[in-house]
Amino acid sequence: MAEEAINNDSSVQEQWGQICSQLKTEVGDTAFDSWLKPLTLGSFSDGTMNICVPTRFMRNWVITHYSDRIHKIWEKKNPAIKNINFVVQAVQEETPSLYNPTCRSLLKKITSTPAPQNVYQSGINALVANNNDTALNDTLSVPLNPQYTFDNFVVGKTNEFAYAAARKVAESRNVSFNPLFLYSGVGLGKTHLMHAIAWHIKQQDPSRNIVYLSAEKFMYKFVRALRYKDTTAFKEQFRSVDVLMVDDVQFMGGKDTTQEEFFYTFNSLIEEGRQIIISADKSPADLEGIETRLKSRLGCGLVADIHPTDFDLRMGILNNKAQQLGIELPVKVAEFLAQKITSNIRELEGALRRVIAHSQLLNDREITLDMTQDVLKDMLRSFDKRTTIDEIQKKVAEHFNISVKEMQSSRRARTVARPRQIAMYLAKQLTSRSLPEIGRKFDRDHTTVMHAVRKVEELIVEDASLAENVDALRRILEA
Repeated sequence: MAEEAINNDSSVQEQWGQICSQLKTEVGDTAFDSWLKPLTLGSFSDGTMNICVPTRFMRNWVITHYSDRIHKIWEKKNPAIKNINFVVQAVQEETPSLYNPTCRSLLKKITSTPAPQNVYQSGINALVANNNDTALNDTLSVPLNPQYTFDNFVVGKTNEFAYAAARKVAESRNVSFNPLFLYSGVGLGKTHLMHAIAWHIKQQDPSRNIVYLSAEKFMYKFVRALRYKDTTAFKEQFRSVDVLMVDDVQFMGGKDTTQEEFFYTFNSLIEEGRQIIISADKSPADLEGIETRLKSRLGCGLVADIHPTDFDLRMGILNNKAQQLGIELPVKVAEFLAQKITSNIRELEGALRRVIAHSQLLNDREITLDMTQDVLKDMLRSFDKRTTIDEIQKKVAEHFNISVKEMQSSRRARTVARPRQIAMYLAKQLTSRSLPEIGRKFDRDHTTVMHAVRKVEELIVEDASLAENVDALRRILEA
């Protein structure tokens, strides 16, 4: 009777409606529509409210990200509800796998956008497969972005090698290199390639067990296994996969126990011929806080660097994104954005979205160069202030009364070598460029840059005069 009463009680439905409204405000429309809107109230018994979820995949995601918050909000509104249980309740549709709200959102975008079908097809197929329990190991993996497919990846000179390597791994069960190690600065496409590999493998062979997760989540899972004395289950989970993909492995730096477990997992999978794909912001040799033996393992396969974008690639990315969104982008606007926003792809696409949104919200106002400059004036102002390696070289050379050519030369005299080291140090501190990128600006390799950075860090502590010079240069460059 108590169960029936609470189910028929309109106040509980009202409470659920209020909770949903509050959650929508907290998490935003997109996240709410994708993960929380499909939830419905189920039965109530012994202080436990059951909430129905359409798929197991969605249930695991909701439990991980929203269950604690839902429970706290409802506990305040109705003390009778002590616990919340998420129950999978399949939806009876002709194509139940398309119930996934992320897939519905994608399908809606496809039908309303005049873009070529093949751009989205691989993402759709993988999404449909992903909703099956066997598609991805959903107790370990993070959700894949349906937009991050090979079809959506724009290839240019700076990323063609990494793209070719990723494609080779995705299309073949046995490759001559294992692991594949992708590295680049922020927002240059390594995560896109990681997702694309996973989508492609699942399309080609849905039976393969793929685990894709961040290094941070790997650490969390391992620490939790230690805490609950369940390391055996942890080992079995990770050592039984066919493809292990770990993003941002640099975050394992300094975590010795986690590194040790990852090292043994790595060796076990390699010995059994399983594929491993890793990404990071630096090459294996440059990873800080990573044990030497693990660095050696990470670099024993194929290491592929994604370089910063060039003008042609940025133009290609802008035109591809505009085509996907069904927008005709004027050439002058595309050229302006490609020239001004050179740091990474995310910021470039973000700028384009802002311009398009401004145009659409103002009754499809024509996209012009003047309008683009006005909409992005705050963003462009911050880009104009960013320090470049060329500027650092120029200012340091002026400060020490030498030429930039001398700084880039092979001269080892202290009057040239010390300013060169300081310029390398400031480039590492004030820019987002990688060590190899900095090295190329000085006609040196990355190990020379590493040595210069360490040397200046030591001298700043020991030599007060040099510390003042470095601090003065930093203030000039940041002004």
